[in-house]
Amino acid sequence: MQVTITAVGPDNRGLADPIVHYVSGAGANIFEIQMYDRDSEHLFAMMMRIDWPEETSPVATLRKHLQEIGKLRGLEVRVWARDEHKRLPRLAICTTYRTEPPLAILRAIRDGRLKAEAAVMIGNRNACRSVAEQFDVPWSNIGNASGEVDYSKMEKLIDEHDIDYVILARYMRVLPAEICWKFAGGRIINLHHGLLPPFPGFRPYEDAYQHHMLCFGATIHFIVPELDAGNQIINQSTFNVQPGTPLADIKRMGESDHEPNCLVEGLRRVVDREVELHFHRIARVEQ
Repeated sequence: MQVTITAVGPDNRGLADPIVHYVSGAGANIFEIQMYDRDSEHLFAMMMRIDWPEETSPVATLRKHLQEIGKLRGLEVRVWARDEHKRLPRLAICTTYRTEPPLAILRAIRDGRLKAEAAVMIGNRNACRSVAEQFDVPWSNIGNASGEVDYSKMEKLIDEHDIDYVILARYMRVLPAEICWKFAGGRIINLHHGLLPPFPGFRPYEDAYQHHMLCFGATIHFIVPELDAGNQIINQSTFNVQPGTPLADIKRMGESDHEPNCLVEGLRRVVDREVELHFHRIARVEQ
């Protein structure tokens, strides 16, 4: 069974060694290992993707042992296996202002087009609370009056709801690197309201318009710590406009219809196991 292990903690030497030794000694094959060390923040992080011999020991046993190692080493260890539980993948839908992306996800789940479960909706504003209530999805606001986020609360919600994938559905905050590492390995998926890589940032419609573009679009990609989206693109789609189309009309077309459809298709590719993230790159899953 494919298992993803993340370990995050204070910067120090030899933190990864006991985890690697335990995993290899238990008979697992290590497919991928990434490490991160930021001196300025005194932060160490590791992500490991392994093939775990579930027939000899359940994933729960692996989790127990690694979390014990984590306590001894001062590491926050998470062990995630998409196939550990015989259920639909559980989503945490993160929002700020726009209601169209989460609404598209919830409608696709309701209609059976997206084989997943919306376990919780998280917002740093209350703009999308009514959408959560409409579909009876638990809602939590993790932002203060200015929209600044309590990321410790976000982590707690993801863990408490046993989340498989965190969906940034027009969530207009940049996740800190520490959060990205804690849920690394293709568990965080972002909707960017522009074409990547040429139009990153918070104003891609305006930037494309200023370049006199007649082709606009949206990008769905895995979030990777400290790397811009490039090889992590899951789905990307475009729409064309006539010369002279006002920016307000372009944004309305993109935000009301195009972005939500692009997001649903990107999520479908992930939950249907068509693509995964290997070595910071999109990998096609062999069926």
